[in-house]
Amino acid sequence: QVQLVESGGGLVQPGGSLRRSCVVSLRTLSGNAMAWFRQLPGKEAEFVAAISWAGTLYYLDSVKGRFTVPRDNSKTTVYLEMNSLKPEDPAVYACAARSYGLTSATTSARDYGYWGQGTQVTVSS
Repeated sequence: QVQLVESGGGLVQPGGSLRRSCVVSLRTLSGNAMAWFRQLPGKEAEFVAAISWAGTLYYLDSVKGRFTVPRDNSKTTVYLEMNSLKPEDPAVYACAARSYGLTSATTSARDYGYWGQGTQVTVSS
């Protein structure tokens, strides 16, 4: 079983920053892309950012230049660094991983087989 454990949600002020982490646990997952999605109640999951196994990065246009997806050398932990947060950014953010061997990053939630629990990010003054 593959489990993705997340941390780093919370309340921040507009223009502030937040760093979230996603760690693969219980079973090693490798050779796969990982991504971050966000979701508001009543809406489908929205692609935020992704990193392929090879390290190619993809971003939602509205977060490009503000969010980054660092990754540790082992590729077992990915981060979502959210900078210059805007009032329209709040949502439940969750990390996701593709199945073993699926190296390409995509923007569709349907392509990701493993998901973290997701945590609320609130942007408010």
